[in-house]
Amino acid sequence: MPGRLDVGAAIRRVFDIYVDQAPVLMPAAAVVFVFTGIVTGVLVAAASGLALVALLISLVATTLFTGMVVELVADVQDGRRDASVRQLLDAVMPILGPLLLVGIVAGLGIVVGFVLLVIPGLVLVTLWSVAAPVVVLERPPGLGALARSRELVRGNGWQVFGVIFVLGILVSVLAAAIDIAAQSAGTGLGIVVRVILGVLTAPLSALAAAVLYFELRGAGARDATAVPPADAGSSGGA
Repeated sequence: MPGRLDVGAAIRRVFDIYVDQAPVLMPAAAVVFVFTGIVTGVLVAAASGLALVALLISLVATTLFTGMVVELVADVQDGRRDASVRQLLDAVMPILGPLLLVGIVAGLGIVVGFVLLVIPGLVLVTLWSVAAPVVVLERPPGLGALARSRELVRGNGWQVFGVIFVLGILVSVLAAAIDIAAQSAGTGLGIVVRVILGVLTAPLSALAAAVLYFELRGAGARDATAVPPADAGSSGGA
């Protein structure tokens, strides 16, 4: 059995990094989401038929930003805390293609799971929760990140789901509250409010994925060192 993930510790770690790295996270989120948020907001407001284009733009932006956050958390794990937004962007651009491929395939699978019975969608969200960090840090070929993510999550499914659920509820409550305010403020101001919301909340899901990756990998490593070799206890007797 793999080591158990501490849900509370993982959530605290997400917020610790959020606060500690806000000087990098906020500008990075602004660079990625301000422009794309305005564009997608205008597209949706202009014509409902452009919603698919807006969705694709949002997917690219979210994928790019997740990769940047994973690089940032990897630096924090290694004790380096001086990465700039430009350095994070440069680090992710070479693997943007594989990140998008995994993101699109995972997204389609999750949507189909939700359409069918909801529960399969939740299962896939959990199993593939650390696929993006795997792409960034391990760089497996093709869709190998999905299988690797499932391997890392195995044995900690409920714990991983707990982290995703708590952070998802928090972001949803904030989004709903601000969305109500945005609707009453009019179209122009509403777009601005939604963009600000995206900048503030986008780091949470990306940080969750990165923190979960390192926590799960660490739990597996601790478990491996805790289990003695099979013949260690029998080598002295016959």
